[in-house]
Amino acid sequence: MAEYKLTLEKREVTGKKLKSLREKGLIPSVIFGGGKEPFLMASEYVATEKVLLGAGYHSPIDLMVDGKKRLAIVENVDIDPVTRQIINIEFRAISAREAVVATTPVVIVNFEESEASKIYHFAMNQSIDEIDVKAKPADLPKELTIDATKMVEIEDKLTLADIILPEGVEFADKELDLEQVVVSLYDPVAEAEKREAEEAAAAEAAAEDTEGAEGEGSEATDDTEEKSEESTESAE
Repeated sequence: MAEYKLTLEKREVTGKKLKSLREKGLIPSVIFGGGKEPFLMASEYVATEKVLLGAGYHSPIDLMVDGKKRLAIVENVDIDPVTRQIINIEFRAISAREAVVATTPVVIVNFEESEASKIYHFAMNQSIDEIDVKAKPADLPKELTIDATKMVEIEDKLTLADIILPEGVEFADKELDLEQVVVSLYDPVAEAEKREAEEAAAAEAAAEDTEGAEGEGSEATDDTEEKSEESTESAE
């Protein structure tokens, strides 16, 4: 039994008519996979949004359709670029007995307890926020964690190899480079000083360019005045 549940109702409307469906507070969706034809569905907006926030792309959901339960995970969510509201969802039907691939968040824990943070006041840069894993639906983790407690020096890094996968879970890509860096460190004070120095140098260069342009303009004005005086004398 999945932790998340959502009731769906079948829909007939498609295309431009979906606008009226959304105006009624419903989100259109489709269920595909499982060796069956896609099902066109719809569900109440608030309830659906709550389930999506919890399940993400990594936790199985029990979809209730005509009183029957169908296990699925979220494959894709379309968001309106203006209103930022959900406008369509794709669910992928899965089997509880078969391993599936799901995109799972990568979370860094205990960095505040590290010497890098407490003593040297370094900050961390996370370059990988999520990764695909493979497991049976019941074993799919909500997140993968990396413990940053032992980070000390600015050169210290955490890689995919530092992720401890739960039992029954593996990386979906068997050729994945486990030396890929997930977390690196930087000195925010040094970075700020570097930016200030670069901005000061740029401002100084701009000022020199301005002074040079003004000097050239003054010389040009003097040349014009001299030529004007010479022309006047010749005319006399």
